[in-house]
Amino acid sequence: METPKRTPLHKIHVTLGAKMVPFGGYEMPVSYPSGIAAEHRAVRERVGVFDVSHMGEFEVSGPDRNAFVQRVTCNDVGALKPGQAQYSAILTDQGTFVDDCLVYRFEDRLMLVVNAANIAPDWGHIVAQKRGANVRLRDISDQTGLLAVQGPAAETLLAQLTAVGVAMIPYYHFVQGMVAGVQCFISRTGYTGEDGFELYARAADTEALWHALVGAGRAEPCGLGARDTLRLEAGYPLYGSVIDAGVTPYEAGLGWIVKLEKGADFTGLAALKRQKLEGVKRRLVGFKLLEPKVVARHGYGVYLDGTQVDVVRSGTVTPTVNCAIGMTYLPVAQAKPGGAFAIDVRGKRAAAEVVALPFVARRTKTMVEGGSGKGR
Repeated sequence: METPKRTPLHKIHVTLGAKMVPFGGYEMPVSYPSGIAAEHRAVRERVGVFDVSHMGEFEVSGPDRNAFVQRVTCNDVGALKPGQAQYSAILTDQGTFVDDCLVYRFEDRLMLVVNAANIAPDWGHIVAQKRGANVRLRDISDQTGLLAVQGPAAETLLAQLTAVGVAMIPYYHFVQGMVAGVQCFISRTGYTGEDGFELYARAADTEALWHALVGAGRAEPCGLGARDTLRLEAGYPLYGSVIDAGVTPYEAGLGWIVKLEKGADFTGLAALKRQKLEGVKRRLVGFKLLEPKVVARHGYGVYLDGTQVDVVRSGTVTPTVNCAIGMTYLPVAQAKPGGAFAIDVRGKRAAAEVVALPFVARRTKTMVEGGSGKGR
């Protein structure tokens, strides 16, 4: 087993007393001494900062860059103008997920942001999509640090640290500029359901950014635990649980990122055309448990009329909703709000009910043409 890598902020996390766990090929903070619930509430009520430097960044340049990314991803890169970002996915030939991703369009290049650990086994297949195209692929993951600044006070905090007009950055757009004396590009996406920004900087500059953002009267440091409870409440997918190599975008409620008619033979196109024609047999749903003091965890069996139909994809008690919630896949006929099913919780069947997603209203900025969607 490979030793996990470390982000540029590893020493800071340890100094702050963070509980460190392996995640995405890295040793990452799952929580700080204040605890997951406090970090979660900081993001919902004020502002929190996440070190997400485990994400992989891949630059695509050259005259055929758009054509290449059109073949590699399922959304339509042609809809992007410079300064826009797009939620998309890299798929298998079966139309299932290798990973979801963000695509950023610069004047002279594109950048794919993915979980590098997820696509590593498929990277050779992705590179093969070049098919003689005049493109240059550059993995800049190890040279790049990434901080996510999330919460209703994110804009106010960032505005104090930069001359860039962050209030004027629309949802799913980005600009380049200095933040706290550090050259960054600043995007407005997010993975918590709150307003927020991502700061991409050189790895060596990430520490200076962190110190400018985090501290008393500024942002709370937040780990993977709060990121997961926030993400679940907002109804966003996580690769390895909600989406994986056995799930298609149509099943996951992400059909809007699939552009069948974009004019590019992207990986998974034939399978998704077929599925759209035939219709999906199951759909992602949100649920709540109807019995007190019972929690459905990831992997617990999901049953309809005594037959197992799936497992709990994500499930816990979250601080804002304050009850046991989760996500799973159900046959289409049962996938409507109010639908009843059972979950095997440590050998006992607990009653659950389908509820509409998201569990908590998303407070991201207004969606815009070409860039609407969900961030990482």
